[in-house]
Amino acid sequence: MAFLMYGDPKVKYLCSCGSLKPISRIYFCRHCMKVKCGFCVSHEVDLHYCSNCLENLPSTEARLKKNRCGYCFDCPSCQISLNTRAVSQTVPHPDDPTKTLTKKSYYLVCAFCRWSSREASIPDQSVATGGWPELKSPHAKRVADLVEHYQDISVQEKEEEEKKKKFQSRPAYFHYAEKYGLSAAVARKRLSNLPQRENKVHQSTVEPSKATEEVDQLPDEVFFEPIRLSQITTVKQRLACPEVQPIDVSNLHPIHKSLLVKRSLRCRDCEHNVSKPEFNPSSTKFKIQLSAFYHVPDIKFLTCEPVFIGKRSELIITICNPTQHQTSFKLHPFELALLSPKLSEDEEEAPPTLKLSLPDSARDAQFQINGTIKLPTTEFQLLPRDDTAEFDDSNKGPTFNDDPKVVVWRRGNKIALRMAVMPNQEAEGLLCVGFAMEYGYVNTMTTLEKKEPQKVKLRAHIVLHTGQIFKSSQ
Repeated sequence: MAFLMYGDPKVKYLCSCGSLKPISRIYFCRHCMKVKCGFCVSHEVDLHYCSNCLENLPSTEARLKKNRCGYCFDCPSCQISLNTRAVSQTVPHPDDPTKTLTKKSYYLVCAFCRWSSREASIPDQSVATGGWPELKSPHAKRVADLVEHYQDISVQEKEEEEKKKKFQSRPAYFHYAEKYGLSAAVARKRLSNLPQRENKVHQSTVEPSKATEEVDQLPDEVFFEPIRLSQITTVKQRLACPEVQPIDVSNLHPIHKSLLVKRSLRCRDCEHNVSKPEFNPSSTKFKIQLSAFYHVPDIKFLTCEPVFIGKRSELIITICNPTQHQTSFKLHPFELALLSPKLSEDEEEAPPTLKLSLPDSARDAQFQINGTIKLPTTEFQLLPRDDTAEFDDSNKGPTFNDDPKVVVWRRGNKIALRMAVMPNQEAEGLLCVGFAMEYGYVNTMTTLEKKEPQKVKLRAHIVLHTGQIFKSSQ
């Protein structure tokens, strides 16, 4: 009896660099016609913004603020955004003590763990936009001196590199002698007129750190008083504030919220964008979004029978056409080659691994493919994507001469295929099989040479993890 497959992605696509990723984690470059993963694209930061107040900051200002928002805070206990609460207080009138005046004050509170700024003995503020006291690191001056020291060193090294390039570009003495026939006296005079290098050594004003064997003694309370875990911070709470790292819960202070970034992804081969978001922080749309599931046929599991050694199991997958053009596809087996590593006589013989034959531009990928899959030999047609087709019950559309033993059903731009998988005799663990899908793609990108849409044949390599392998069916 067939059962549904859940959990970790069972269908993974092979990137042009040789890594396996699900279709939701890869991109498709329409210029170089290749599948790209996160390692095959260059990441560029377009915008820094706060996820709470949606304020956008330029890169220089975000760097000065240490990539943190100046108005929003996170809870130091559970790292959830803090809310500002207002309370009314009755205070004497400054001009007339006999009268009272209602005044609002503000404090921070966490809606999840109920932590508030009053627990840290932070006084309430008269304005809701800021003015909250901040903890200063006891090592702030030391860190600032070290940063300034290494900045001076980097500037000095950069100047030395520029001087080396400048002097290397000047012709040497032998060049002048051979070209102009200069005598030794004239050559010495000309060389003496060249500017002399200035060897300036950076004088460090930072006192170097010194190791010591003296360690402060622990207080007596550590040995005699019981430990109260509710009053001691966790490792996560301490690392959330690395400059102070409070030990007691009473020393927790609000943490400025970290800024998020909007990034654009660029193909490393052709340097075209495959993903570029809009500049507005509140917008979730993209100017360019070339995710693979918009261009490459999407393969998913439908059902799979339990897998036993020496027995074929039925596997049903669905293939969906995400494009607006009718396409066709055909399934091919992997081109595999056995690799047997060289071992010494004392070592046991290792099981051979399967190497996928890829173009020279791609990296060799090692897979533990431990089974075979029976693929259909015919070519299948897929209709273009139609968002209204699932609401149309008339089932009007072209008919295809499909083999009922292979095609389970057709619905719009989707098709379900029946296959058979069988593990090898020595297979253990999860069954891993794969195949190559050759499909038609219509490239609508226009160039100066080709202004009409191009129809090309592309190939995608897919690896399937069908499930656990059982020894026998009894």
